Amino acid sequence: MKRFYTQVDVAKVESGWQVTLDGRAIKTVKGAAQIVPSKEFAKALAAEWEAQGEKLDPATFPMRDLVDYALDIVTPAPGELVEKLLAFGDTDTLLYRADPDEPLYARQQEVWEPIVAGFESKLGAEFTRVSGIIHRPQSDTAMAALRGALEGKSPFVLAAMEVLTSLSASLIVALLASEAQTRETALTLWQAASLEEEWQAELWGRDEEAEERRAKRTNDFLGAWEAARLSAVG
Repeated sequence: MKRFYTQVDVAKVESGWQVTLDGRAIKTVKGAAQIVPSKEFAKALAAEWEAQGEKLDPATFPMRDLVDYALDIVTPAPGELVEKLLAFGDTDTLLYRADPDEPLYARQQEVWEPIVAGFESKLGAEFTRVSGIIHRPQSDTAMAALRGALEGKSPFVLAAMEVLTSLSASLIVALLASEAQTRETALTLWQAASLEEEWQAELWGRDEEAEERRAKRTNDFLGAWEAARLSAVG
């Protein structure tokens, strides 16, 4: 589609902020007012429109897509996404370790265990660590604690968490990243979730295409973290 606007602005409205193109307010895919809770969030959306050239590139609107999803899909039924995210809590990557006699296990213990232990302390629940690939369900108490943490999140954060969780295969990482105050903290969590991929690259070498995919996934993760952060900005 050819660029159809000249001026991009953000405007304060009764329930938040929204982007305007030549004075006309943006709507979601389903036609709802695309309103976000902070000016900073609206500016991030506006930046995507401002960055467009003569033709609009749909692939360069990740923040807009996430906001539309939050408003059109998550807001009417947040419980459905909570249930979807909870499934990751029972198979969390950070809880599944190599066998203790394997070299990878020591790396997992070094990187993952402090994150999991800190999360347990924060949440007030204990999680089962598993060596090997055989599934072992988490306790009802642990799952209830995860549910409680998710049910307090806004639709924007839940939408961001779906991206964070699917990329990292870890609800623990997603919950911690959704509350991270700095990009460095979010990146550290992403690197932890990517530990096994990095381990394989160290052992067998790096493939250019794989590295490009990994770089894109890193950007997607950090973009979702940014959306979660901005939605909490006053």
